[in-house]
Amino acid sequence: MTTTDFIIVFVTTSSKAEAQKISRALLEAHQAACVNIIPAVDSHFWWQNKIENAQECLLVVKSRAALLGEIISTVKKMHSYSVPEIIAMPIIGGNPDYLQWLANNTKQ
Repeated sequence: MTTTDFIIVFVTTSSKAEAQKISRALLEAHQAACVNIIPAVDSHFWWQNKIENAQECLLVVKSRAALLGEIISTVKKMHSYSVPEIIAMPIIGGNPDYLQWLANNTKQ
């Protein structure tokens, strides 16, 4: 197990209820060991050739890199957006005890 086996996935949602529903599904499927919900994100973005803004929630999902495909599939099935933000970043270091806990609480 190396630190690059792990990722943080960012997902924005339209509401706290949607964030909670997706978070629960990821945890129940052991696709994530932990999901933080940041309830108030002021998002500004291009959509259909114009600049838009929206109040969103942000999920911060801690998982294994090997599970990214499954996470994307789960989120896309449940998400209200036609093109949901689902982006992943590698974890390049961290508390070894936490990383072991992350490994123990996600499927292999």
